[in-house]
Amino acid sequence: MKSNDQTLNRLGLALRAGRIIDGEGRVLQAMSKHPKAIVFLAQDAGDNIKKKIYDKTTYYQLTLNEDYSSDELSKALGKLNRKVVMLIDPRFID
Repeated sequence: MKSNDQTLNRLGLALRAGRIIDGEGRVLQAMSKHPKAIVFLAQDAGDNIKKKIYDKTTYYQLTLNEDYSSDELSKALGKLNRKVVMLIDPRFID
């Protein structure tokens, strides 16, 4: 994990609090409903996923974070192979 482990730790807490949406399809569907969300896109995500996420985050003017690999996101959430994660709770967003 990188030096800003605090962000990854907060993702884990937000998941336990039910404030995380993960998976490409679920995130894409939820973007219009959460205007203050932050989307985390893994650095090693495929080109098709990246284009879809870039286009939608731009359209809905959401913050996009690409600082982490899918391994780092997966470890933070305790799940396998996470490429796209959306944090929807403003209390977890600094």
